[in-house]
Amino acid sequence: MKFSESWLREWVNPALDTNALCEQLSMAGLEVDGVEAVAGDFSGVVVGEVVACVQHPDADKLQVTKVNVGDDELLDIVCGAPNCREGLKVAVAKVGAVLPGNFKIKKAKLRGQASFGMLCSFSELGMGEDHSGIIELPADAPVGQDIRNYLSLEDSMIEIDLTPNRADCLGIKGVARELGVLNQLDVNQPESETVTNEGNGTRAVVLDVPSACPRYLGRLIEGVDLSKKSPLWLVEKLRRSGIRSIDPVVDVTNYVLLELGHPMHAFDNDSLKGDIHVRMAEDGEKLVLLDENEVTINTDTLVIADEEKPLALAGIFGGLASGVSASTTNIFLESAFFAPEAILGKSRQYGLHTDASHRYERGVDFALQNEAMARATALLVSIVGGTVHNVVEAVSSDNLPVRQKISLRKSRLDRVIGTSLAAERVTDILDRLGLSPVFAEDVWQVNAPTYRFDIAIEEDLIEEVARIYGYNNIPSQAPLASLKMIPQRESNVPLQGIKSILLQAGFNEAITYSFVDPKKQTLLYPELDAKQLPHPISADMSAMRVSILPGLLQALSYNQKRQQANLRLFETGLVFIPNQDEKTGLDQYPVIAGVVAGNTHPEHWSIANKAVDFFDVKGVVENILASVCGDKDFTFERASGTTFHPGQGADILLDDVKVGYCGAIHPQLHKPLGLSGAVFAFELNLSAISERKLPWADRISKFPMNRRDIAITLKEQVETGKLLKSIKKIGISNLVDINLFDVYQGKGIAEGHKSLAVSLWLQSKERTLEDEEIQKAVDKVVSHLEEHFGATLRE
Repeated sequence: MKFSESWLREWVNPALDTNALCEQLSMAGLEVDGVEAVAGDFSGVVVGEVVACVQHPDADKLQVTKVNVGDDELLDIVCGAPNCREGLKVAVAKVGAVLPGNFKIKKAKLRGQASFGMLCSFSELGMGEDHSGIIELPADAPVGQDIRNYLSLEDSMIEIDLTPNRADCLGIKGVARELGVLNQLDVNQPESETVTNEGNGTRAVVLDVPSACPRYLGRLIEGVDLSKKSPLWLVEKLRRSGIRSIDPVVDVTNYVLLELGHPMHAFDNDSLKGDIHVRMAEDGEKLVLLDENEVTINTDTLVIADEEKPLALAGIFGGLASGVSASTTNIFLESAFFAPEAILGKSRQYGLHTDASHRYERGVDFALQNEAMARATALLVSIVGGTVHNVVEAVSSDNLPVRQKISLRKSRLDRVIGTSLAAERVTDILDRLGLSPVFAEDVWQVNAPTYRFDIAIEEDLIEEVARIYGYNNIPSQAPLASLKMIPQRESNVPLQGIKSILLQAGFNEAITYSFVDPKKQTLLYPELDAKQLPHPISADMSAMRVSILPGLLQALSYNQKRQQANLRLFETGLVFIPNQDEKTGLDQYPVIAGVVAGNTHPEHWSIANKAVDFFDVKGVVENILASVCGDKDFTFERASGTTFHPGQGADILLDDVKVGYCGAIHPQLHKPLGLSGAVFAFELNLSAISERKLPWADRISKFPMNRRDIAITLKEQVETGKLLKSIKKIGISNLVDINLFDVYQGKGIAEGHKSLAVSLWLQSKERTLEDEEIQKAVDKVVSHLEEHFGATLRE
């Protein structure tokens, strides 16, 4: 919003210069975007009167004038303005005057006629773009007075940028009210003459949609003379607010808009048929707007209409057919309150943004309609005359906004702003804001005024008090806080450590979506019913992932199709497993997963090409488990299901609990998933392996270690891992290590059997072991294997 500083000071005049005034407004939340002078830099221009005006003898478009500027002699000035005439009061730049742009006025001859000055237009004085003619001053302008003093040009135009919640400051009245509160000054609202109703002519108003328009005022003014021009003071106030003068009716409605922040509109009464209806548009209705563009009105748009046709888009733009023109003699003046919800967004539907819609969308004071009507009527009658008729008011009290009582606790106020304010100061602030506070028992009870739609809760009041008191006046206090070290368990496994293992193994970290293609995910995990999204981004991203592998395999396929052969990718993130026992219906936990394809090493002349196999992936998983789980027992068991290649898939168990799986993706899935060649994958539940066993210090034995090797034969289907694990659980106290160093099948071994060679390491920290003790331990192992696994010593 742009306005004149002098106009604002007519309402309230704090002892501040322009810069301080702008700073105060900005700090109060009314950010000042710019300040500029209302006129260019000039001097030597005075009020003059054209005493004589005759045609130039040698030029058709020039006139020779004699101008009285209050000196002893009249000035001869040649002028080319079409509106120059005898008796006109004008702005005269005398010889020696300096106009904007450092243009100096000198004595000159124009077509043989001497000219001792220049009659100026608005544009020549830096007062706008109007250069159609010279300035026409009022008849009572004092001849000889400096024009800067006469027009009060030592003034500034201030433009403020308001946040959407401060619609109450979209008028001089609202800004002045803010300044009054900030400076603890009373606001002096200019008095408006009371207009006497001289007629009873009326036009009924019907509120067809009272929820959208709870109040509508209309007034007939007959016999107006629109040949009269708006007075210079009015034109100047509009110009200094960025609005061009058009005609007295439009100028007055714009003036009330700027002064009170209330939009108004005037209709040509003779173009109206019957009663005024405030209704929703009917299907297919069209309206030619004041800018001569025709629009088809949507049925959700509120319109002002008569008995036959729509007249205007309510709160947005008027229609051409009912608009006031130069031939208008009777006008119907409108002053209404439209609910913000009814106007919000409608102007954008039609590509329009008007001063009226800007205010109605944010909320106009719903108690201001009568004041705006009285002010506009008084101004119009003083300019164009006319007979004023009674105001017709249609109101739906049940649909007017209701302002609730709000409580403000002093304890809450002091705690939030960080300092204690005197109750008297807070009461004064709230009172000047128009909140009518009542203070009792350290609580203020207030009523939000009709012009403040943004005050509804206690926090709004706290913000207002802090804003008016001044954020700079609130003392800065360093917060007092006791810092505590966050406990960190050494046994917790940092995720970065696991990532480092994979990075060192040649993996690259990937990030994929948590939403996956349900068809591809079902191929991998047909037994799991994934959560479906009600409003997915796309059809191939419509299911929550039950594993990270679908996204990683898609990324691997994408890279393979771009000639990337050797690929190692990993990712960490949440998976979402259906679980009806959970409140959300999902069990969410973090996992880490990886995929591998191609060769074990990049192509090189010194290294033979070797394709990645199951044991490469298994080795990666073992490295992770060994680093995070220490000497906890983990095993690999043959995996069931269709995800992995038969015989090349394993479930990973840690202390007999499944924590993940690894293996080769089933060949039948390669084509549907877009994979090339053998692809291996793994996934581990991070929650299950997030705690490690801490190492402990122990003395090293100084006694010799003894090794005994045994070779046993047993059935081929016996799992070697279980066998070795069972040896550890026998309970041989001096057994310190077990190692499988040979597996043999072939000559000398019965069909369907295999031979395992296992080394047993025994050592005591107290003494050297005797051969008899060692042999007893070996015999105990052999006996255990014979009993539980059907193994026999190999001859």
